[in-house]
Amino acid sequence: MEKYSMREVVEQAIQTEKLGNEFYTMMSARFENDAKLKELFETLAAKEVAHEKIFTGLKDKLGEEQVDNWDEAALYMRAVVESEFFLGNNKSLPSLEHLQSIDDAVKFAMGFEKETLLYFYGLRDLVKEHEVINAIIDEEKSHLRWLSDFRKGL
Repeated sequence: MEKYSMREVVEQAIQTEKLGNEFYTMMSARFENDAKLKELFETLAAKEVAHEKIFTGLKDKLGEEQVDNWDEAALYMRAVVESEFFLGNNKSLPSLEHLQSIDDAVKFAMGFEKETLLYFYGLRDLVKEHEVINAIIDEEKSHLRWLSDFRKGL
């Protein structure tokens, strides 16, 4: 199995943010006739762009140290990435048809954020630089908190 450097791990975080931005932009377009939902997903897309910039800054500060024990975790990490929310049969990007209400959309977005967190929690167990992964996790958790607060306000 291949080894990953911390720079590559952070690059995965950057790619996740790009995927999230694309997802939320598509959600915004899907709900263009509902001003509240459109605004929600435009805000989330903007947060993804902001996080991408933060993660790019982190990547620029890292070396090429290899992640230890990658072989042990590769299957787990692949299972998360290939889950329903990322690459499974019901990929996050095309599976928007079942979202009919703002509550449906927020729940689905929360699921997307939880899957992202699960992935980075798994990566954290593999690396020595926990502060870098913790910074990524903190940013991802902020999305989930924001969505939870938004949902409570419905």
